[in-house]
Amino acid sequence: MQLLRFTFNDFQENTYVLFDETHSCVIIDPGNNNDAEDRELFDALEQRNLRPVAIINTHCHLDHILGNLVCKNRFAIPVYMHRKELPILNLAEQSSKLWGVSFRGSTEPDGFIEEGENYSFGNTSLQILFVPGHAPGHIALYHSESKNLIAGDVLFKGSTGRVDLPFCNGADLCLSIQNKLYTLPDDITVWPGHGTETTTGEEKRSNPFVRPGYCGL
Repeated sequence: MQLLRFTFNDFQENTYVLFDETHSCVIIDPGNNNDAEDRELFDALEQRNLRPVAIINTHCHLDHILGNLVCKNRFAIPVYMHRKELPILNLAEQSSKLWGVSFRGSTEPDGFIEEGENYSFGNTSLQILFVPGHAPGHIALYHSESKNLIAGDVLFKGSTGRVDLPFCNGADLCLSIQNKLYTLPDDITVWPGHGTETTTGEEKRSNPFVRPGYCGL
């Protein structure tokens, strides 16, 4: 499995495209929110002859869903998320007004994905990890063969997702990191929803907020 990363919208959100040798791909957290960002994403897919088959939201905070509707309409593909994200999704328009961000509309999910399931596309199978805390239905996507983890806003390089938004829970976030992400091998590349990539090992050793056996949230 390979990936592309794009940084979009006013929140500098990371959108990922995961693909393999079949040229099938999934779009993770599309944050594209204007014509230029749409073109950047769509041109990159076309140049590589990639065929999107689904959109997956790690969670539904506004910055991670801004491109859902445009991508769904462009490629006629389904949108998947955890069912516990519906209250967050329903706040999208209100959140856009609060943050002063343009909003081109959202879309209801076409299906739900749960922990313990795998999501497969092409020759690739992604393990679904349920990692609530930053959002009630937050998931991460783990591909053990390529040693990649799409972490959304759970774990960042030297930081964690914020816990001061509606439906956040700091204790849950700490447990998600310690019991789910820190139990992965140390050489897993963590691709966050904002900022640069890191590794599970680096964060276990040096993250000032959450380390094995310690939570400062």
